[in-house]
Amino acid sequence: MIELKDVSKTFTLHNQGSAVIEVINDVSFNVAPGECVALTGASGAGKSTLMRMIYGNYLTQSGSIIIGDLDIVRAKPREVLALRRDVLGYVSQFLRVVPRVPTLDVVADPLRALGVAPDEAQERAKFLLAQLNIPQRLWSLSPTTFSGGEQQRVNIARGFAHAYPAMLLDEPTASLDATNREVVLSLIEDAKERGAAIIGIFHDEAARARVCDREIDVSAFTPSFDTLEQSKVPAI
Repeated sequence: MIELKDVSKTFTLHNQGSAVIEVINDVSFNVAPGECVALTGASGAGKSTLMRMIYGNYLTQSGSIIIGDLDIVRAKPREVLALRRDVLGYVSQFLRVVPRVPTLDVVADPLRALGVAPDEAQERAKFLLAQLNIPQRLWSLSPTTFSGGEQQRVNIARGFAHAYPAMLLDEPTASLDATNREVVLSLIEDAKERGAAIIGIFHDEAARARVCDREIDVSAFTPSFDTLEQSKVPAI
Protein backbone atom coordinates (compact mmCIF):
# COMPACT_ATOMS: atom_id res chain seq x y z
CA MET A 1 0.00 0.00 0.00
CA ILE A 2 2.90 2.37 0.84
CA GLU A 3 6.29 1.92 -0.82
CA LEU A 4 9.38 4.09 -0.48
CA LYS A 5 12.30 3.38 -2.78
CA ASP A 6 15.69 5.16 -2.69
CA VAL A 7 14.19 8.33 -1.21
CA SER A 8 16.59 11.18 -0.44
CA LYS A 9 16.13 14.72 0.85
CA THR A 10 18.36 17.79 1.03
CA PHE A 11 17.80 21.31 2.32
CA THR A 12 19.48 24.38 0.84
CA LEU A 13 20.42 27.08 3.36
CA HIS A 14 20.15 30.23 1.26
CA ASN A 15 21.15 32.46 4.18
CA GLN A 16 24.40 30.50 4.60
CA GLY A 17 25.93 30.65 1.18
CA SER A 18 23.38 28.24 -0.35
CA ALA A 19 24.99 25.36 1.53
CA VAL A 20 23.26 22.04 0.86
CA ILE A 21 22.60 19.63 3.73
CA GLU A 22 21.79 16.01 3.00
CA VAL A 23 19.16 15.09 5.59
CA ILE A 24 18.00 11.63 4.50
CA ASN A 25 19.58 9.31 1.99
CA ASP A 26 18.31 6.18 0.18
CA VAL A 27 15.30 5.30 2.34
CA SER A 28 13.51 2.16 1.14
CA PHE A 29 10.72 0.20 2.84
CA ASN A 30 7.16 -1.04 2.31
CA VAL A 31 4.06 -0.95 4.50
CA ALA A 32 1.42 -3.58 3.78
CA PRO A 33 -2.34 -3.22 4.33
CA GLY A 34 -3.14 -3.87 7.98
CA GLU A 35 0.42 -3.11 9.10
CA CYS A 36 1.67 -0.32 11.36
CA VAL A 37 5.31 0.69 11.04
CA ALA A 38 6.99 3.00 13.55
CA LEU A 39 9.62 5.55 12.55
CA THR A 40 12.25 5.65 15.29
CA GLY A 41 15.54 7.43 15.91
CA ALA A 42 16.95 10.21 18.04
CA SER A 43 15.57 13.72 17.91
CA GLY A 44 16.74 15.34 14.69
CA ALA A 45 17.16 12.04 12.86
CA GLY A 46 14.58 13.06 10.25
CA LYS A 47 11.42 11.26 11.33
CA SER A 48 9.11 14.24 10.87
CA THR A 49 10.88 15.25 7.68
CA LEU A 50 10.28 11.79 6.22
CA MET A 51 6.64 11.92 7.31
CA ARG A 52 6.16 15.25 5.54
CA MET A 53 7.78 13.83 2.42
CA ILE A 54 5.33 10.93 2.40
CA TYR A 55 2.44 13.37 2.75
CA GLY A 56 3.81 15.54 -0.05
CA ASN A 57 4.59 18.64 2.01
CA TYR A 58 8.31 18.28 1.27
CA LEU A 59 9.71 17.48 -2.16
CA THR A 60 12.25 14.70 -2.51
CA GLN A 61 15.53 14.98 -4.39
CA SER A 62 15.38 11.39 -5.66
CA GLY A 63 13.48 8.15 -5.36
CA SER A 64 9.77 7.32 -5.32
CA ILE A 65 6.98 7.31 -2.73
CA ILE A 66 4.10 5.21 -3.99
CA ILE A 67 0.81 5.25 -2.11
CA GLY A 68 -1.74 2.96 -3.69
CA ASP A 69 -1.16 3.53 -7.39
CA LEU A 70 0.24 7.06 -7.17
CA ASP A 71 3.89 8.11 -6.99
CA ILE A 72 3.55 11.24 -4.90
CA VAL A 73 7.04 12.42 -5.90
CA ARG A 74 5.98 12.83 -9.53
CA ALA A 75 2.29 13.53 -9.00
CA LYS A 76 0.57 16.74 -10.03
CA PRO A 77 -0.78 18.97 -7.23
CA ARG A 78 -4.40 18.03 -8.00
CA GLU A 79 -3.45 14.34 -7.75
CA VAL A 80 -1.84 14.91 -4.36
CA LEU A 81 -4.97 16.72 -3.11
CA ALA A 82 -7.18 13.88 -4.35
CA LEU A 83 -4.93 11.33 -2.63
CA ARG A 84 -5.21 13.21 0.65
CA ARG A 85 -8.98 13.43 0.31
CA ASP A 86 -9.59 9.78 -0.56
CA VAL A 87 -6.62 7.63 0.45
CA LEU A 88 -4.05 9.18 2.78
CA GLY A 89 -5.01 10.47 6.21
CA TYR A 90 -2.62 12.47 8.39
CA VAL A 91 -2.88 13.13 12.12
CA SER A 92 -0.27 15.78 12.90
CA GLN A 93 0.76 16.98 16.34
CA PHE A 94 -1.01 20.29 15.89
CA LEU A 95 -4.55 21.21 14.90
CA ARG A 96 -4.71 23.71 12.05
CA VAL A 97 -8.22 24.84 11.19
CA VAL A 98 -10.06 27.92 10.00
CA PRO A 99 -10.99 30.07 13.03
CA ARG A 100 -14.64 30.20 14.11
CA VAL A 101 -15.58 26.93 12.39
CA PRO A 102 -17.46 24.73 14.91
CA THR A 103 -15.69 21.62 16.14
CA LEU A 104 -18.43 19.37 14.78
CA ASP A 105 -17.87 20.76 11.29
CA VAL A 106 -14.10 20.46 11.61
CA VAL A 107 -14.39 16.73 12.29
CA ALA A 108 -17.11 16.12 9.70
CA ASP A 109 -15.35 18.04 6.94
CA PRO A 110 -13.26 15.13 5.52
CA LEU A 111 -16.45 13.14 5.02
CA ARG A 112 -18.34 16.01 3.41
CA ALA A 113 -15.41 16.46 1.01
CA LEU A 114 -16.02 12.86 -0.10
CA GLY A 115 -19.69 13.54 -0.80
CA VAL A 116 -21.06 11.93 2.36
CA ALA A 117 -24.48 13.32 3.30
CA PRO A 118 -24.24 16.11 5.89
CA ASP A 119 -26.37 14.26 8.47
CA GLU A 120 -24.30 11.09 8.13
CA ALA A 121 -21.03 13.04 8.34
CA GLN A 122 -22.18 14.81 11.49
CA GLU A 123 -23.29 11.56 13.12
CA ARG A 124 -19.84 10.09 12.56
CA ALA A 125 -18.27 13.27 13.95
CA LYS A 126 -20.50 13.15 17.03
CA PHE A 127 -19.59 9.51 17.64
CA LEU A 128 -15.85 10.21 17.51
CA LEU A 129 -16.02 13.35 19.63
CA ALA A 130 -17.99 11.50 22.28
CA GLN A 131 -15.60 8.54 22.08
CA LEU A 132 -12.67 10.90 22.63
CA ASN A 133 -14.39 12.58 25.56
CA ILE A 134 -14.87 16.04 24.06
CA PRO A 135 -17.84 17.50 26.01
CA GLN A 136 -20.93 18.07 23.86
CA ARG A 137 -21.14 21.68 25.05
CA LEU A 138 -17.91 22.34 23.10
CA TRP A 139 -19.01 20.87 19.77
CA SER A 140 -20.54 24.15 18.57
CA LEU A 141 -17.41 26.14 19.45
CA SER A 142 -14.21 26.59 17.46
CA PRO A 143 -11.48 24.21 18.66
CA THR A 144 -8.99 27.10 18.39
CA THR A 145 -10.19 28.08 21.88
CA PHE A 146 -9.58 24.61 23.36
CA SER A 147 -6.76 23.35 25.53
CA GLY A 148 -3.84 21.56 23.87
CA GLY A 149 -5.14 18.13 24.87
CA GLU A 150 -8.63 18.89 23.59
CA GLN A 151 -7.25 20.16 20.28
CA GLN A 152 -5.21 17.01 19.93
CA ARG A 153 -8.29 14.85 20.41
CA VAL A 154 -10.25 16.92 17.87
CA ASN A 155 -7.36 16.40 15.44
CA ILE A 156 -7.51 12.65 16.03
CA ALA A 157 -11.28 12.59 15.53
CA ARG A 158 -10.88 14.44 12.24
CA GLY A 159 -8.11 12.09 11.15
CA PHE A 160 -10.18 8.98 11.83
CA ALA A 161 -13.49 10.30 10.45
CA HIS A 162 -12.90 8.68 7.07
CA ALA A 163 -11.66 5.09 6.74
CA TYR A 164 -8.45 6.03 4.95
CA PRO A 165 -6.61 3.09 3.32
CA ALA A 166 -3.30 4.68 4.42
CA MET A 167 -2.55 6.83 7.46
CA LEU A 168 0.30 8.90 8.90
CA LEU A 169 0.29 9.43 12.66
CA ASP A 170 2.66 11.93 14.28
CA GLU A 171 2.72 11.37 18.04
CA PRO A 172 -1.02 10.54 18.33
CA THR A 173 -0.86 9.69 22.05
CA ALA A 174 1.40 12.53 23.19
CA SER A 175 0.20 14.27 26.37
CA LEU A 176 -3.02 12.26 26.56
CA ASP A 177 -4.36 10.90 29.83
CA ALA A 178 -4.71 7.14 30.24
CA THR A 179 -8.39 7.06 29.26
CA ASN A 180 -8.00 8.95 26.00
CA ARG A 181 -4.73 7.19 25.20
CA GLU A 182 -6.63 3.90 25.31
CA VAL A 183 -9.28 5.28 22.95
CA VAL A 184 -6.65 6.35 20.43
CA LEU A 185 -4.83 3.02 20.55
CA SER A 186 -8.15 1.25 19.99
CA LEU A 187 -8.84 3.46 16.97
CA ILE A 188 -5.44 2.52 15.54
CA GLU A 189 -6.10 -1.17 16.14
CA ASP A 190 -9.49 -0.88 14.44
CA ALA A 191 -7.87 0.86 11.45
CA LYS A 192 -5.32 -1.95 11.16
CA GLU A 193 -8.05 -4.56 11.36
CA ARG A 194 -9.91 -3.00 8.42
CA GLY A 195 -6.68 -3.04 6.40
CA ALA A 196 -5.19 0.44 6.75
CA ALA A 197 -1.44 0.78 6.16
CA ILE A 198 -0.06 3.03 8.91
CA ILE A 199 3.21 4.85 9.48
CA GLY A 200 3.63 6.48 12.87
CA ILE A 201 5.98 8.31 15.17
CA PHE A 202 5.50 7.11 18.75
CA HIS A 203 7.73 8.34 21.56
CA ASP A 204 5.37 6.44 23.88
CA GLU A 205 7.26 3.12 23.93
CA ALA A 206 4.35 1.14 25.37
CA ALA A 207 1.99 2.46 22.69
CA ARG A 208 4.55 1.66 19.99
CA ALA A 209 4.97 -1.88 21.27
CA ARG A 210 1.21 -2.41 21.32
CA VAL A 211 0.18 -1.19 17.87
CA CYS A 212 3.32 -1.31 15.71
CA ASP A 213 4.37 -4.44 13.88
CA ARG A 214 7.95 -3.32 13.25
CA GLU A 215 10.24 -0.30 13.42
CA ILE A 216 12.29 1.65 10.89
CA ASP A 217 15.28 3.44 12.44
CA VAL A 218 15.53 6.64 10.41
CA SER A 219 19.00 7.25 11.85
CA ALA A 220 20.26 4.50 9.56
CA PHE A 221 19.46 6.76 6.59
CA THR A 222 20.89 9.96 8.10
CA PRO A 223 24.35 11.24 7.07
CA SER A 224 27.04 10.86 9.72
CA PHE A 225 28.09 13.67 12.03
CA ASP A 226 31.43 13.86 10.22
CA THR A 227 29.63 14.55 6.93
CA LEU A 228 27.67 17.38 8.51
CA GLU A 229 30.81 18.82 10.12
CA GLN A 230 32.46 19.03 6.74
CA SER A 231 29.63 21.23 5.47
CA LYS A 232 30.37 23.76 8.27
CA VAL A 233 26.66 24.38 8.79
CA PRO A 234 24.40 23.21 11.64
CA ALA A 235 22.59 19.88 11.30
CA ILE A 236 18.83 19.91 10.87
